[in-house]
Amino acid sequence: MDERSSNSSSHHRLLILLLMVLLFGVIMIQYVCPSRSECHMLRQMGSWLKVGSATGSQGSGNDIQEGQKDPYIAEDGALVRFIPRFNFTKADLNRVVDFNIKGDDVIVFLHIQKTGGTTFGRHLVRNIQLERPCECHAGQKKCTCYRPGKKETWLFSRFSTGWSCGLHADWTELTRCVPSRMDSREAQRQPRNYYYITILRDPVSRYLSEWRHVQRGATWKASLHVCDGRSPTLSELPSCYSGDDWSGCSLREFMDCPYNLANNRQSRMLADLSLVGCYNVSAMNEDERWAVLLESAKRNLRGMAFFGLTEYQRKTQYLFERTFHLEFIAPFTQLNGTRASSVEVPSETQHRIRQLNRWDVELYEYARDLFLQRFQVARQQERRQARERRQQERRRLRGRLATKQAKQLKPTEPLHQPGSQFVVTEQQPREKADGDSVETDVLLPDWWDLDENSTMEDYIDNVEQW
Repeated sequence: MDERSSNSSSHHRLLILLLMVLLFGVIMIQYVCPSRSECHMLRQMGSWLKVGSATGSQGSGNDIQEGQKDPYIAEDGALVRFIPRFNFTKADLNRVVDFNIKGDDVIVFLHIQKTGGTTFGRHLVRNIQLERPCECHAGQKKCTCYRPGKKETWLFSRFSTGWSCGLHADWTELTRCVPSRMDSREAQRQPRNYYYITILRDPVSRYLSEWRHVQRGATWKASLHVCDGRSPTLSELPSCYSGDDWSGCSLREFMDCPYNLANNRQSRMLADLSLVGCYNVSAMNEDERWAVLLESAKRNLRGMAFFGLTEYQRKTQYLFERTFHLEFIAPFTQLNGTRASSVEVPSETQHRIRQLNRWDVELYEYARDLFLQRFQVARQQERRQARERRQQERRRLRGRLATKQAKQLKPTEPLHQPGSQFVVTEQQPREKADGDSVETDVLLPDWWDLDENSTMEDYIDNVEQW
C-alpha cells in the first residue's frame, strides 16, 4: 500500500510539473513568436490560458467597485487577449490636445465611406455637452456649430460645414482645402489650429458594406479626388460601370473591377497621394506605390489628434473625451447587426477580399494596435490619478486626526493610547539655528500612505521594452 501511494504521489507531482512547464512555454511563445499565421494557434492558446487570471485581476488599480465588471473590457474582451506588436513613442500614445473651443481651434473630421462615420458625425453635432450646443433643425442636413460668444465654427464636418472640400474628401484634399475654405467662410487674423480625426473599420466588413451600398445605387460621383491641384482624368481613374450607377452588381463583379476605389480605400484616403504621382499609376510599380502609400497613411494616422475604430465604440468614446476634454451626453452603442454582417460569404471569397485589401488589412492591424495601446495608457493614467487623489485625501484625514489627538492630549503624555486605532509617536523638538524650538512632528505608521494598487506595473514605462 505504501509503495502504491508513493507511486501515485510521484505521478501527481510529475503531472503538475509538466503542466507548469507547458504553461510557462506557451506564455513565453507569445513574446518570442512572430505574429504570423504559423504562430497564430500557439499565441491563441496562450491567450486562452491567460484569460482566467487576467479577468480575475482586472479590478486591481481600478475605480470599479468589487463585483462589477470593467465596461470597457466587457465591451468586447479585446484587452484580455491583446498583446502589443508595435513599438510606439510616448508622444504617440499620450494623445491629449489642448483644444480650445473658445479660441482658434477647429476639429476636422475625415469621413471614410462605410466606417460608421455618419453615426459618429451625428454624435459630434448632437451628443456633446457644450456651453453653446450646435443648432440642429428638423429637415436640415447641416447644423450650426458656433463657438461661445462668436459666430465662428469649431467643427469642419459633413453635418456642420457640409462637403465643402468635396464628397468624402481624403487627407490629400482636406489638408490643402480646409484652411482656404475656413478663411473664405470666416475672416480671421489669427491662424487656426486644425485637429484631424477619423474612424477606421475592419477592411473585410467595410468592403462588404460598400458593395451592398453600391448595389443599392450609390456612386459617390460628386467626389472630386483633387490632387496636386486637379482631378484625375478618365484614363487615370476609369469607371467600373457604363450606366448611371452600378446597382444590382454581384460581389464577383465588384471584386473583378481593377479600378474599384473600394480596394484599400482606407490606406489611400489617409495617405498623401502626391508622394506617388496622385492617380497616375504609371509613375511606379504597384507594390512600390502601395508601400509608399501605406507608410504615409500610418504616419498621418499617428499624427492625427484622434482616431476611433468602428468595432470599439465605447473605447472610441472614451479616447475622444479624454483627448479633447469634451464629454458626450449619451454613451455610444455597439451595433453588430449591420448589412455587411448579414451577408454570408464563403471563406474563399473572404480570403480574396483580404487579398484585394491587403494594404488596408495591414493598416488596420497597425491602427488597432495603436488604438488599444493608447486606451491602456489612458486607463493607466486615469487609475494613477485616482490613486493620487485617494492618497491626498488620506493625508488630509491623517493631518486632521493627528491635530485633533495632539490637542486632546497633555504635552507630557505620550501620544500612544493603548487600544487606540492609530499608533502615533512623538519626536523630540528640533532646534532652529537661532536656538528656538520648532513644532513637534507627529508620525503615523507607514501603512497609512500605502495604497493597495501602488505596486501596479506602470504600462507606459514598458513601451520601449515591447
